[in-house]
Amino acid sequence: MAPVEFFPALSAVPGLVHGFLTRVPGVLVDTDRADAVSRLAPHHAEALASLGIPADALHTVEQVHGSGITVCGGPTDRSGICTAGMDGLVTGTAGVWLGIYVADCAAVWIVDPLRRVCAVVHSGKKGTELGIVPATIGLMKETFGSDPDGLVVQVSPCIRPPAYEVDFAKDIRRQCAASGVPSERIHDEGVCTARDPGRYYSYRTERGRTGRMLAVVGFRSA
Repeated sequence: MAPVEFFPALSAVPGLVHGFLTRVPGVLVDTDRADAVSRLAPHHAEALASLGIPADALHTVEQVHGSGITVCGGPTDRSGICTAGMDGLVTGTAGVWLGIYVADCAAVWIVDPLRRVCAVVHSGKKGTELGIVPATIGLMKETFGSDPDGLVVQVSPCIRPPAYEVDFAKDIRRQCAASGVPSERIHDEGVCTARDPGRYYSYRTERGRTGRMLAVVGFRSA
């Protein structure tokens, strides 16, 4: 089973389920992304089951290092679908589960505890430059009435200086603050994926042939 990390700021939100699935010991992932994710799939499924998330009900996106965001949970929506051309997922529907794969890029959880809306986005250097996180905050405000002042934001472990030339995690935090999220509600433990290869997959350290962490989130049905 994939080890799962949890973040106190997200664990404190009533009804929210989240996790960050890290490196799986003993699974060889010296291959391309699709094959690596396939090899990790049964281990991820076991970890998801421990969280009460059916693996075939997880919404994912293609992840093209862009700023596209999709809203999940509409009347014609289907669980378990991978949406092409997108890098972020949002839902206001309890029992809908969202997932993002990363290996050096940041997964960013954005949660509205009051309206029970949650999002997870893929934001590396390019996605951060394109502003996917503030775009997601704007979409949550427009679609669900979320107030940035009440949001909780969590940045995952990701690559950072000096292992990488750009501190996009710092830029993400600045973008959140500029979008109206109070600084005390923006959380980032400062962990660098490239510095701990025994715990995390690192695209740069492993020269592109590595596995993927999986960031998941959703609200339990009442």
